[in-house]
Amino acid sequence: MRKTRQQRGAEAYQTGLWAERLALCLLMLKMYSILGTRVKTAAGEVDILARRGRTLIIVEVKARRSKAAAAEALRPRQQVRLARAAEILLARTQTARTVRFDVVEITPYTFPRHRKDAWRP
Repeated sequence: MRKTRQQRGAEAYQTGLWAERLALCLLMLKMYSILGTRVKTAAGEVDILARRGRTLIIVEVKARRSKAAAAEALRPRQQVRLARAAEILLARTQTARTVRFDVVEITPYTFPRHRKDAWRP
């Protein structure tokens, strides 16, 4: 029996939550200070907001079936949205001086891949 669009959407949502929790664990093991998850701004949502020293880190989590698909999942439109969200978040914080954009790629049967400074606006 084929799944409905609503069922597929619910499964994708649950997969996303699981992937974000896995990425969060990875970042905590790497001693990042986690400031928030699913942080909402006027520009859009940030999956994970972290800090290391005086650097504010915007982390986007991508769960895909293959490494290639995960690597290509961050589109230019999404990068623009994240850059706008970063401006808003940087204005809110007093301690951060710079912003970095990281991506955590989650694929089946592999260790999560953390790409630091994955792109720049």
